[in-house]
Amino acid sequence: MHLDVPEREFAGYIFDCDGTLADTMPLHYRAWTRLVGELGGSFPEDYFYQLGGKPIEQILRLLIDQQGLKVDDVQAAAQRKEHYFLEMIHDVKPIEPVLRIARHWYGIKPLAVASGGFRRQVERTLDALEIRSLFNAVVCAEDTARGKPFADPFVEAARRLNVPPAECVVFEDSPLGWQAANAAGMECVRVPRTDAVG
Repeated sequence: MHLDVPEREFAGYIFDCDGTLADTMPLHYRAWTRLVGELGGSFPEDYFYQLGGKPIEQILRLLIDQQGLKVDDVQAAAQRKEHYFLEMIHDVKPIEPVLRIARHWYGIKPLAVASGGFRRQVERTLDALEIRSLFNAVVCAEDTARGKPFADPFVEAARRLNVPPAECVVFEDSPLGWQAANAAGMECVRVPRTDAVG
């Protein structure tokens, strides 16, 4: 995997979690297909990757609107999807080229994670890889009113690092995350998909 990392140093380094630090996207997709199948729908893989970075409940509402899925309790369905993912957490692998960068700057520059995932799932992922201690701040879906593609998660991460947004760089694998970094006025390193599609 090649990362096009700017040569200059930044005051703060912000990392997405799923698909950036952790190769979790295939596991998330398996969890989603199980849930959506139970609800009588389907979730094409390319569409799943387009929605990377969106909170679970927003994705569910999109699928409900598009496919007429019968869901009485969106929050409960979202928690079921999270449960399916966490059942597979032991299978998670790191994305080493990105992790090398985090380890390089650890203790030198402030580091944050900014994810569209629930805190429990994000922290369990970081713990499974034994890397949570690298980060000064972890921003999750519960921490901002608006998720990616809005700038809010990255702006909140910069605030917690006490670094101006313009002095931060973001590592991110999803188009929604790239838009969010751009909206935050941050440079963005695009992390290629690990399945090498698209």
